[in-house]
Amino acid sequence: MDVESLGYRTDLALLRLGGSTIEDRGDHLVVRSPYNPTIYWGNFLLLDRVPDGAEATQQWLDRFAQEFPGSKHVAIGIDGTTGTPEDLQAFVDLGMTREVNAVMTATSVHPPPRPNTEAEYRKLESDADWEAQIEVRMAVDAGEVDDVESHRKFVVAKAETSRQLSEAGHGAWFGAFLDGELRSTMGLVRADTGLARFQNVETHPDARGRGLAGTLVHHVSEYGFAELGASTLVMVADPDYLAIRVYRSVGFETTEAQLQVQRS
Repeated sequence: MDVESLGYRTDLALLRLGGSTIEDRGDHLVVRSPYNPTIYWGNFLLLDRVPDGAEATQQWLDRFAQEFPGSKHVAIGIDGTTGTPEDLQAFVDLGMTREVNAVMTATSVHPPPRPNTEAEYRKLESDADWEAQIEVRMAVDAGEVDDVESHRKFVVAKAETSRQLSEAGHGAWFGAFLDGELRSTMGLVRADTGLARFQNVETHPDARGRGLAGTLVHHVSEYGFAELGASTLVMVADPDYLAIRVYRSVGFETTEAQLQVQRS
C-alpha cells in the first residue's frame, strides 16, 4: 500500500522507529505497538480509502476485531489528503467517533508576534527533565481521564519511547523552562529524507497565554532545519483547537486533511 497522506507517512515512520510493526495487506495496513498495546494510534488499521457503504464499513470493524482480539478500543485511519466529516458518517452510525485533523507544513518559519523572552529553551536530557515532561502531560490531560493510574502508565510508556528516539539521535524533545520549571514541551523527529515531524506539543495549563508554545515551536523548527536536515516540517493539529493559531503564527499552513475514527 502506497501511503499518500503526509500525516500518516510521518506517523508510520515514527512508529517504526519506536518499535512498532506494520503489515501491508494491500488495501490496508495493520499497525501494532507491542510495547504499548493500549495506545490507540499505535494499534490501528490504516485503510487505503473510505469504505463504500454501511456493509463495507462494518466489515472493517470486524477486521479490526480479528486483528486485535480483546482490544478495548477500535482505531481506524483513512489514507488520503482531503476529506470531510461527512465522509466518515457510516462509521459514526456504527458508534464511532470521527476526527478530521489538519496536517500543517512549513518550509521556513519566523518568530511569533509576541515571543516569550523570559524562558530558557533547551533539549530535555536528564531524568528530572523527562519526569517533568510526564507531569506536564498529566496536567494537560487532568479532568479528561477516568483512570488516572492507567493513564499515567500510558504517559510513562510514551515518554520512554520518546526518550529512546531522542537518545538514538532520531530527533529531540525540547522544553521551555520558567524559573527552572518545565512549562511547555514538544518533540521533533526525522521521519524521512527532508521530513521532520512534531510530536506532543503541550503547555501546562497554568502557563498558557504567555507565548511559550509559539516561541518553542520556532526554536525547535530552527533545530529541525539546521540539525535534522529537514526541508519540510510536519505538524498534525485539531482544526478547532486554539493551538492551531500558534502554529500559524510562526509560518505553518494547513495542506492536508487527516481522517480517522475511534471507539473506546
